[in-house]
Amino acid sequence: MIELIRVDWPVSIPVEAWVSTRSGGVSLGAYRSLNLATHVGDDPMAVQENRRRLHEHLRLTEPIVWMSQVHGTHVATPDQGPVCADAVYSNKPGQVCAVLTADCLPILVANAQGTEVAAIHAGWRGLVAGVLEAALAKFGTATHQLYAWLGPAIGPKSFEVGPEVRQAFMNSNIDSDKAFIPGHSDRFYADLYELARIRLKNAGVDAISGGDWCTVRDAERFFSYRRDGQTGRMACLIRVLSA
Repeated sequence: MIELIRVDWPVSIPVEAWVSTRSGGVSLGAYRSLNLATHVGDDPMAVQENRRRLHEHLRLTEPIVWMSQVHGTHVATPDQGPVCADAVYSNKPGQVCAVLTADCLPILVANAQGTEVAAIHAGWRGLVAGVLEAALAKFGTATHQLYAWLGPAIGPKSFEVGPEVRQAFMNSNIDSDKAFIPGHSDRFYADLYELARIRLKNAGVDAISGGDWCTVRDAERFFSYRRDGQTGRMACLIRVLSA
């Protein structure tokens, strides 16, 4: 049976948003069971069936358009069809914005009216490059009126990085220092959630929720590239309900 995590917005917003977990699919082995990515080496027929099951379970009226994610800053819309993008924006009812993750941070954004939404794939490279700010720039709503939700990602006790990663964040925002604590040798443990919160707040978004998982440490519910190497991907999805 498909198990989804529903978004816990701090206020009632007329959108639908979910994150898939590993449960409810047909993939085997390292991809068990609801792998939704075609680029990771899984049986294509299994992925197709997993996507069909998800679509049916959510009772979607339009197909999910899956993007090719490259840790960049391009923001697409579902009506463009499959393109290289790391964020998807929509203001059209029924259209589904979706990103795939397995340790990288999925961020969902919506306005209070539920007329504008976005799904963002935010690994550390994308955050440094500005994918978050690029997605927020698509909104006609002022950023201080937006709500952001941080989905399942690698936790701060599992994400050890080199000094170059810390420096990359420090170069763009000195406040990033508080998201790093010393690790082994010259390395650091990075809090991806805190790094996203810092950038969201600097962009004017204060209403931020979510951000209390660790994909690495919860092998039953989540895929994790850092933990397993060969693995599947979860989907983080959001859509506008009505005009």
